[in-house]
Amino acid sequence: STKMSCPIAATNKWQAVPLAPADPILGVAVAFNADPSPQKVNLGIGAYRTAEGKPLVLRCIRAAEQKIVSDVTMNKEYLPVQGLEAFLKQTAQVIFGSDSPLVKEERIAVVQTLSGTGALRVAAEFIAMYSPGAPVYISDPSWGNHHTIFRKAGLQTKTYRYLTPTMGLDIEGLLQDLSAAPKGAVFVLHTVAHNPTGVDPTQEEWKRIADVCEARDAVVVFDTAYQGYASGDLDRDAWAARYFAHDCNMELMVTQSYSKNFGLY
Repeated sequence: STKMSCPIAATNKWQAVPLAPADPILGVAVAFNADPSPQKVNLGIGAYRTAEGKPLVLRCIRAAEQKIVSDVTMNKEYLPVQGLEAFLKQTAQVIFGSDSPLVKEERIAVVQTLSGTGALRVAAEFIAMYSPGAPVYISDPSWGNHHTIFRKAGLQTKTYRYLTPTMGLDIEGLLQDLSAAPKGAVFVLHTVAHNPTGVDPTQEEWKRIADVCEARDAVVVFDTAYQGYASGDLDRDAWAARYFAHDCNMELMVTQSYSKNFGLY
């Protein structure tokens, strides 16, 4: 009989690939878990927690899990390419309201993605395909992955002013920077509970921002990761996106995540 062996290569073709940097937020979680202090509090992740600092699973999530387990009609078949139809209808109502004429007239195109990060990547790829070269304006500061997601899609990112030295909204600087953007630029706006500052425009300030968006014929992307977190009211926290869509009749994109308000990570 003969035997063939495959020797291990002395060099690895991937050895030149650099090690990815550690995630700073997850690093905080590691340090938190290792800290023996009974007074410790982890503020690194916006998530529901018990009094003991453990992850809290909402009762509605437990109930939904039981329904899924006991539903024999769920056959694990492939979903349509756009996602689960019942979910698509519900998520449009969550952000725009069940009485929205946009919902009733079926004027909203909805695609199911892997949470808000996946939604942003799909939006970025869509923009890169159909509006190539459009610069993407992101608040300074913003969620750390915003720049990376749009750049990975081949788009150039820029920043617009957001905070004053006293940690208030720099509305004049914001408006000046967006007003100076070329027509057709992409404006990434935080619908509510701005990440990482928590500083949101007032309704009157949102109206001024909308005027600039219209004047610049901007591609508006409302990133919505914390609907319900700011006021405890889903409708109130959706005011900005609804104003742009309903009152201004403006075309826009909305990326939604239920990781935070449903406690699904």
